[in-house]
Amino acid sequence: MFSLLVNIPANAKWSQNGVTIAGGHGQGGATNQLYYPFGLFVDDNRTVVIADRMNSRIMQWKNGDTTNGRVVAGGNGKGNGLNQLYLPTDVLIDKETDSLIICDAENERVVRWSRRSGTTHGEILIDHIACYGLAMDEKRYLYVCDYVKHEVRRYKFGENIGTLVAGGNGQGVGLNQLNSPRYIFVDRQQNVYVSDNHNNRVMKWKKGATEGIVVAGGQGGGSALTQLSAPCGIFVDTLGTVYVAEYGNARVMRWAQGARQGTVLVGGNGAGAGANQFSTPIGLSFDRHGNLYVVDMGNNCVQRFSIEKEL
Repeated sequence: MFSLLVNIPANAKWSQNGVTIAGGHGQGGATNQLYYPFGLFVDDNRTVVIADRMNSRIMQWKNGDTTNGRVVAGGNGKGNGLNQLYLPTDVLIDKETDSLIICDAENERVVRWSRRSGTTHGEILIDHIACYGLAMDEKRYLYVCDYVKHEVRRYKFGENIGTLVAGGNGQGVGLNQLNSPRYIFVDRQQNVYVSDNHNNRVMKWKKGATEGIVVAGGQGGGSALTQLSAPCGIFVDTLGTVYVAEYGNARVMRWAQGARQGTVLVGGNGAGAGANQFSTPIGLSFDRHGNLYVVDMGNNCVQRFSIEKEL
C-alpha cells in the first residue's frame, strides 16, 4: 500500500464492534458480495478498493455505498487475457496516473488498469513474479513481495528486474531471510516492513540494509502477546507503531516501536461472524482519520472499526 501518513495517538482505542462496509451478503459474485477477498487500499476520501480473489476482480466501494460495489478491474472470469485477472491478492491506487496497480497472483504478473470509465483491460508492468503484496513510496517506486523467492524488490516503472530490498537469501528464519512473505508497507524513509508469514513475525528492513529487524512477533507461532500466528496485512503509523492482521489468531495487534509485546486492538474473541470477531483477517489499512479497515476473508466482507475520539 502507499505510505499514507496517519497520525494515531499512542493511547488511541477503537470500537470493538466492526461495521460491514463491503460484502457481507454471503459468498458470491454479485456486486453486493465478495468471495475470499484479500488485500485492500483505502483512498483519502475513504473509497475502498478490494482484491476480490476468488471472483478474479477488483471491487470498489465508495464512502457511503452500503450495499453494492462496482467492478473496476477484471470480472471477466479467471484467465490471463489483458481483460482478465486470476486470483489477485493485492491492489493499490496510483494517484499520479489515476490507475490501479494489481498483484495478479496466479498469472504471476503485476498489472495496471486505468480508473477512467470505459476501461476494459490492463497492461503488464512486471511479469514472471510470484507476487503477493504491493506498496508504493512517495517517489512512486513500486515494491513487490515475491513469496516463492522469499524477497521484496523495488521497481521503477518500466523495470522488470528491480532492486532487492528485503530477503533474497533463500527461505529461512535468519535476519537476512524471509519465509513466505505476504504484505508490505513502506514509510517515508523507504524503510520496508514485511509480514513474514511462516516465521510468525513482522520484519523491518531499513533502506540499504542487508538484514532486517524483528518489530513484532518472532517468538514462534502462538497466541501470547509476544507472539503472532500467520501475520498478513500490516500498516505503520507516523509514530512507527506496527498494526498487523493475524490470520491464525483472528485478531488485529498493535506493536509500539521497540515493544517486546503487542496489544490486541480488535478481535481476539475466537473465530466467528460476530461484530467483535473475525474468521480469517487478511487485509488491513487505515483511513487518514485513524479508522481501521480489515478484510475478513472467511466472512467475505470488509469491516470498519471507528477510532474513538477523546471527550
